[in-house]
Amino acid sequence: MWAGRVLHAALSRAPRGSRAQSALAQLRGILEEELESIRGAGTWKSERVITSCQGPHIHVDGAPGGIINFCANNYLGLSSHPEVIQAGLQTLKEFGAGLSSVRFICGTQSIHKDLEAKIARFHQREDAILYPSCFDANAGLFEALLTSEDAVLSDELNHASIIDGIRLCKAHKYRYRHLDMADLEAKLQEAQKHRLRLVATDGAFSMDGDIAPLQKICHLASQYGALVFVDESHATGFLGPTGRGTDELLGVMDQVTIINSTLGKALGGKGRPGALWLLFSPLFTGGYTTGPGALVSLLRQRARPYLFSNSLPPAAVGCASKALDLLMESNAIVQSMAAKTLRFRSQMEAAGFTISGANHPICPVMLGDARLALNIADDMLKRGIFVIGFSYPVVPKGKARIRVQISAVHSEEDIDRCVEAFVEVGRLHGALP
Repeated sequence: MWAGRVLHAALSRAPRGSRAQSALAQLRGILEEELESIRGAGTWKSERVITSCQGPHIHVDGAPGGIINFCANNYLGLSSHPEVIQAGLQTLKEFGAGLSSVRFICGTQSIHKDLEAKIARFHQREDAILYPSCFDANAGLFEALLTSEDAVLSDELNHASIIDGIRLCKAHKYRYRHLDMADLEAKLQEAQKHRLRLVATDGAFSMDGDIAPLQKICHLASQYGALVFVDESHATGFLGPTGRGTDELLGVMDQVTIINSTLGKALGGKGRPGALWLLFSPLFTGGYTTGPGALVSLLRQRARPYLFSNSLPPAAVGCASKALDLLMESNAIVQSMAAKTLRFRSQMEAAGFTISGANHPICPVMLGDARLALNIADDMLKRGIFVIGFSYPVVPKGKARIRVQISAVHSEEDIDRCVEAFVEVGRLHGALP
């Protein structure tokens, strides 16, 4: 106690500047200790620097020659589609680089309303609302929709943005075991006392490549008077016969109440740079909610990420609109990617690797050990293949993996070369016999 009083007295007499420096030094010590623990656990995440545009073939700082990229969300290859790029440039010229405003002040242009209407038609819903990202769409939905009288039931492996969005709302929160319909039913029974019940799930789970059993989820929701929300970020554009997503794939489009998704994965990336493109550097970005018209109207009034974020840049709107046009005109790209996904999965499994999920272009190569995943990814880059190791906290401890993502613009030769490199490196590190 006496020592504490002496320290307090000394700090009281110390100049403010020295106290601030002392606090900063304390912060630095805490941060360095935390960073060192991450390095020691083998879960440190380094950022590789790409020196070219996004696509199936890229250039990476420090890596000689061309690199085949197998870890982008560029599922359909639309990030470098010439018609999509031209649409973005034309919109940039006609509507400018940005709005410098949120939507409800002076940030809504005709192209924003047109894209929202197009998204609603694409998903066969009443209306849609745009956000800067799908993370923002998830942050805005639950807080605006649900109150302390309601309940939300969430798959335990839902994306971080769904989890964070649910944390913001005042609803009663239930978490059911991953894809476990018996556990979901038990939670729905518990939640009968609440006003609204909303089941929230990813359509396709980005770390595991598995797909939510929406037919069973919708059946339980109907049985227990619940609504269904699906995040389709890793499904929009390429799952289902015409790329509408998992609800189309599983035949429940009329039973899913709310869909959130992104314009920055299958529908986007960054286009090939030209002079004007480099000057303004607009990203294919954005997210949205689509569903009942009254819900969309409520979100325009209450969703904080919508009310307090600047409007989506015009070039991004133009690119996304053209990407949707291409999807609605033909499903040829969707069919091409399905065949290439099957080629990679079947060859890898035949070689002895364990690939999580089924029939999804997200193909997690399960390795277990975090250091092993990182080391294999590093050696793959030396052989011209860009993949990334995922470990805790992105995935559970003991379930480290390398997530491979197939794109429609990968050639069969690209896929075969990737498999050959995995086999060679896997044997080198003892992951294969």
